[in-house]
Amino acid sequence: MSIIDSVGFVHLHAHTSYSLREGALGIAKLIKLAAADRQPAIAITDTNNLFGALEFSEKAAKEGIQPIIGLQLTLDFGDGAAMGARHYESGAGWANVVLIAQNEMGYHHLMKLASAAYLETAGEQPHLAVPRLTGHTQGLIALTGGPTGPLDRACSAGRHQVATARLDALTPLFDGRLYVELQRHGLESERATEAQILDIAYRAGLPLVATNEPFFAARSDHEAHDALLCIAEGTLISDQKRRQLSPEHRFKTRAEMLALFADLPEATRHSVEIAMRASFRPATRNPILPRFAAGEGAGEAAELRRQAESG
Repeated sequence: MSIIDSVGFVHLHAHTSYSLREGALGIAKLIKLAAADRQPAIAITDTNNLFGALEFSEKAAKEGIQPIIGLQLTLDFGDGAAMGARHYESGAGWANVVLIAQNEMGYHHLMKLASAAYLETAGEQPHLAVPRLTGHTQGLIALTGGPTGPLDRACSAGRHQVATARLDALTPLFDGRLYVELQRHGLESERATEAQILDIAYRAGLPLVATNEPFFAARSDHEAHDALLCIAEGTLISDQKRRQLSPEHRFKTRAEMLALFADLPEATRHSVEIAMRASFRPATRNPILPRFAAGEGAGEAAELRRQAESG
């Protein structure tokens, strides 16, 4: 039996509590769940940040689990008008993709892109225009993001051509490193677009990858997590138009994922393939601090005090 067959599935789109105001899964709990299922590797992909990368890397490695570092990045495809008048509003051209670091260069690109998403979008939700990725994708594997991704959102809006155009924009940026993502959490929106997503992927000759997108640990956490989303967005539980997730946005075992995608074994196999392509993790290092050039007979502390007092 090959390694891919023996592993079966690897989580590549997990959120931790560092996905601020939407994640309710602590890093320690996530690793405990992965270890209980004897999962050899797992990725975290928090929304627009790498806040938990080092903590996750150190704790996962200590448990003998390969940490895979990624993030869910919001992109502006600049095609809000093409989504139709009903959808043409602030953020109409936005969608999420998942970026995973293959190596050290990819990790440095992740840090640069995450920082730019905040620094270059003052007053707005962190995001980047697609052209901003140019020159910063080497060493990165990309997934198309699932239900909040560029393909699914366009297909949900009945804009098949927009979905194709978005894929055409991403493909040259991630040559041989772009996967079309499928999720199955029992949502009608997922079922409604899956056939279209499959058709787009097969026509483009791109590989599929199955993901589970856990925001909490177990089904019993769903009600509390639903309240968290309401608090974050200032809405009421009774509001049916607000963002809602299903109880299946929980952490699933490998066996559950293999059963869920039994009709598309290539999609689960590719999750393991991606894990095998990722071979970098950040490690703790000592701070890199300058040494103060103090005058003769003076120590660093005295020189620092002098400079601070003089402004």
